Amino acid sequence: MRVVALVVAALLAAMGVRSAVKWFRVDLPVRSHWERVLFVANVTARIGLWFAFAGFFVGWALVDDPDAIGAYLLIPIVLAGLQLVTGVLLSREP
Repeated sequence: MRVVALVVAALLAAMGVRSAVKWFRVDLPVRSHWERVLFVANVTARIGLWFAFAGFFVGWALVDDPDAIGAYLLIPIVLAGLQLVTGVLLSREP
């Protein structure tokens, strides 16, 4: 089971790298510095989600008591919330 979790973690980390490469190429035309900050926060949360899930599976594979890393799930929840809030703020009209 540990090998499967490590394989899943490697796949998620690869998706994180792919997402980073894709989003580093995107340049959003912004009207203010505030929109640039929101866009960077959104992209960082989006990329960070992949690595957070990969880290969860690595922890699940390497820790003897998987219940010990339950609090780690707060990291993807916070990143998803950040991505939601920044996405909503970016979608609003100026």
